[in-house]
Amino acid sequence: MKNIEKYGGIIPAFYACYDRNGRVSGDRVKQLTRYFIQKGVKGVYVCGSSGECIYQNKEERKETLEAVMSEAKDKLTVIAHVACNNTQDSMELAAHAEKLGVDAIAAIPPIYFHLPEYAIAQYWNDISSAAPNTDFVIYNIPQLAGVNLTMSLFQQMKKNSRIIAVKNSSLPVQDIQMFKKEGGRDFVVFNGPDEQFIAGRAIGADGGIGGTYAVMPELFLKADHWFRLGEIEKAQKIQYSINEIIYAMCACHGNLYAVAKEILRRRENLDIGTVRKPLPDLISEDMVQVDQCVKLIEKAAREFCGIF
Repeated sequence: MKNIEKYGGIIPAFYACYDRNGRVSGDRVKQLTRYFIQKGVKGVYVCGSSGECIYQNKEERKETLEAVMSEAKDKLTVIAHVACNNTQDSMELAAHAEKLGVDAIAAIPPIYFHLPEYAIAQYWNDISSAAPNTDFVIYNIPQLAGVNLTMSLFQQMKKNSRIIAVKNSSLPVQDIQMFKKEGGRDFVVFNGPDEQFIAGRAIGADGGIGGTYAVMPELFLKADHWFRLGEIEKAQKIQYSINEIIYAMCACHGNLYAVAKEILRRRENLDIGTVRKPLPDLISEDMVQVDQCVKLIEKAAREFCGIF
């Protein structure tokens, strides 16, 4: 069960960190990394959707990962998302990640063109071949990628011994059960949709990777704590509060990650910039709603975690 021990738990998706001019800031990346270490999470998932990877170039993603690893190595489990929309760039990022010593690399399937399954499998295997000593996580997010991880494709990928996990962000929670059953005892499945974290854990997920974990890590850690102890009703109550917070965050004009970054600035005095266009930034009318989000998080933290 070494994979479960290594990867099971709460793994926040790492946010893109920019300076005042919109450039990737290594210093702010390091600050966010130290924040996660202090909060006691299992690890971080770097340069994924929450990291605005599709709006960054290779060098920016390398800079981000280098800054994360300078703080996180031997302190956090680090999963580096390396997928680009072409194989060559993805392999370059995979090799770079392995050189830095990450625990695992991850990749969504290629987007835009609808490729046959054998081409998707070749894409993932090519990326994996560029990091031959590193674990590989398949990122299944069909609602955004436009490609679903079918059972036939999953079975094909399982022939690659480096494939040790699926980050499952598909909305049917039963997909977690299917991947867990087919993957085997030590195969890791991460719950993706934050709103169904406890449901995902109940049906077989070993932990979660999520885009809102960063603004309320205490709540996800406590929910996971009660779930592990079999206190399902207590975990369920925290999930309800988490969902109320997420719905409030999504009520803003600005992008969800712009909201999250403003919450971190207000609650943690952690300034990591805003989001990169074309993602919409916050507008003045959002600020009242952001205040409400902060109040909801602090109320839940007091109620469930004893944090004042």
